[in-house]
Amino acid sequence: MRAVLKRWWDSDIAWAWRRAPVAIAATVLLALLLIGSFGAGWVAPHNPFDLTQVELLDALLPPAWEANGLPTYLLGTDSQGRDLYSAILYGTRVSLLIGLASVLLSMAIGIVLGLISGYAGGRIDAFIMRIADVQLSFPAILIALLIDGVARAAVPREMHELIAFPVLIGAIALAGWPQYARTVRGSTLVEKNREYVQAARVIGVASPVIMFRHVLPNVLGPVLVLATVHLATAIITEATLS
Repeated sequence: MRAVLKRWWDSDIAWAWRRAPVAIAATVLLALLLIGSFGAGWVAPHNPFDLTQVELLDALLPPAWEANGLPTYLLGTDSQGRDLYSAILYGTRVSLLIGLASVLLSMAIGIVLGLISGYAGGRIDAFIMRIADVQLSFPAILIALLIDGVARAAVPREMHELIAFPVLIGAIALAGWPQYARTVRGSTLVEKNREYVQAARVIGVASPVIMFRHVLPNVLGPVLVLATVHLATAIITEATLS
């Protein structure tokens, strides 16, 4: 383990990170966000979901630094007496989990379809890309709302709470896959004509192996950049659907 950490510390990425104050500050902020959200049970002073910790008489209190504010409620309380700071920490954990899950699922769908489209070409490429073009002509939030509404209407009302998270994740993922598919397709069109792909074809390597073992690692760069932007969009969409 120590040898792995030392190799990472001596890598080009770690060297560039150590000399970028903005990157260091962003890493610290990200670490604090993750600790505060996923460790909300230990960090948050109150549990907004525990009714025994909710005091209606403390409703609508201002932040602690304002007049009539209480030190126990750093950011004040809502209309039901729940601590806003604790609610933000617990809510951030839910938003991050749904956002990460939906982005990963969207990436998986888009990468697979993009690889197939770019590598196979022809009618398969045209079919997949026309579906992506049609979906991209509508706002992603509208597609997510449509999928969410159809899913909720198709199941009994008593099951809505049980399927709430899977429906949110699926709706956001299905609304975002075309961006990944088009990005991966464009990179695959370039990579499939490279010498290493042609050499793999000559020696008889199967097409799925070429796509996922040789082409995929070389097209992940733009996908990872797109995923960081999509995560923020997914969290906003999750808040809208909720």
